[in-house]
Parts: sequence; structure tokens; C-alpha cells
Amino acid sequence: MSIFEIIMLLCFGAAWPFSIYKSYASRANSGKSIMFLWIVLMGYFAGIIHKLKYSYDGVIYLYILNSVMVLTDMLIYYRNAKLQRIGNRE
Repeated sequence: MSIFEIIMLLCFGAAWPFSIYKSYASRANSGKSIMFLWIVLMGYFAGIIHKLKYSYDGVIYLYILNSVMVLTDMLIYYRNAKLQRIGNRE
């Protein structure tokens, strides 16, 4: 278990709740990139796979937590896109 890996995941993970709240409250996707979210999610999945195959330790839970937060942000992104499409039709 690397303290530096833990610090990295904690720092990245600290930003997601703010991003999720902003996306949910604003109901808009301005300044947000779905491609970026997909890339980050794939990176976390790669970290999980690495932990499962080569280096299983407690840090895997930080990868899982961060993945869930990114996935939540992605779902809100798609919700907001739908809301914007509906709003543009009216």
C-alpha cells in the first residue's frame, strides 16, 4: 500500500462531491466534458483491475468510491442533457 497512491485518490476524490452538487443543482452541463468523465472512469477501472490482479489492498476501496462518484456525475450529465433537450423543444 502506497501512501502516495492514497493521497492521490483522496485528493481526486475530494473534488467529485463538489462537481456532483454543481451538476445536480445547476441542471446544466456547461463546462463539463462527458469524454473527460469517461476517461477518468476508465482510469479508475484500470486501477481496480490492477489491485485485483497484482496488488490487492485496502486502496481498492478508494478506487471504487471514486468510480461511484464519477459514475454519479456521468448519470447527472445525461439527466441534464435530457432536461436541456426537453427545454429546447418547448
